[in-house]
Amino acid sequence: MTSDQTAIDMNGSGGDRHVVDMLIIGAGPTGLYCAYYAGFRGLSVAMMDSLEEPGGQITAMYPAKMIFDVAGLPAIKGQDLVDNLVQAAAPFNPLYILGHRAETLVRSDDGTITVTSHKGAEVLAKVVIITGGIGTFTPRPTPVGKEYEGRGLRYFVPKPAELADQDTLIVGGGDSAVDWALALEPICRSVSLIHRRDEFRAHHATVQQMLASSVNVITSAEISGVDGDDAGIKAVEVTLKKTGEKQRLEVQQVVAALGFTAQLGPILTWGLKHNKRQIEVDTKMETNLPGVFAAGDITEYPGKVRIISVGFGEAATAVNNAASVVDPSLKLFPGHSSNPDQAPTAKKSAKATV
Repeated sequence: MTSDQTAIDMNGSGGDRHVVDMLIIGAGPTGLYCAYYAGFRGLSVAMMDSLEEPGGQITAMYPAKMIFDVAGLPAIKGQDLVDNLVQAAAPFNPLYILGHRAETLVRSDDGTITVTSHKGAEVLAKVVIITGGIGTFTPRPTPVGKEYEGRGLRYFVPKPAELADQDTLIVGGGDSAVDWALALEPICRSVSLIHRRDEFRAHHATVQQMLASSVNVITSAEISGVDGDDAGIKAVEVTLKKTGEKQRLEVQQVVAALGFTAQLGPILTWGLKHNKRQIEVDTKMETNLPGVFAAGDITEYPGKVRIISVGFGEAATAVNNAASVVDPSLKLFPGHSSNPDQAPTAKKSAKATV
């Protein structure tokens, strides 16, 4: 996050309490756009996310991947999109509560909603918008070499430059694995990719692009051993499944892109009507709980399409309907942002109480 953004790091300090008009749970693209739009409507905003950085899955899993389905942008890198969204919200001073998982939600008789994080931070809000994407996601570990986590073995690459001039092995055959191979090829000294099958789950066009690159692709093979010391990984042993032949790859970095498991976690205990991992909403993006809205991939309704551009539209719908709950005198239609007379003066960020 840039220095001009409002941010806090509670590090588990209990007793911190903040009062806002709107709490947004989830700081991915949809949540960040909610923060902008709420600020545009003149609402004070706090954002809570279990990750340490804004951006959700994009920042954690594919910041270097090109995104093509955002209207008006022929193509944009994931991290650039996140940075732009953070910049757009910055003038309205949203309060970022990062590294905090939303744990409990309680609605008082006066309509105030209190959300408490797993570290004890409390946010009192008039409305809540849940933009948690797929929920909390946990990477699937490698079958061997887990002891090198943090010493050469990683599951995400939020900062590709950290792998510059390294010999790197990507493990996996899905979109994330192939995308990382292509993104790291011009940065690393060498890039290899190992996949346990002959066929890839990744998009055909990117697979062909990888096969035409300098990436060393090894299929129908698995990691059978990792060699290293306290400083980190030195080499990886690969076993070819069809012949049993073993190969040694001299690498210092291993990126395990084997997918992940996702769950909504404590949100499922709040009484929200849901379908598996999605929260059911109406045409206003409101849930069955008064004052609680949702937007983005976490929502479910007939005809739902889970892409970023749809999430942006849902964010605007949720915020404008929620604004009327915060202040019934506010009109549903906010006015056009291209008209400077329509843009309200931003409120100060969340009030903190002890």
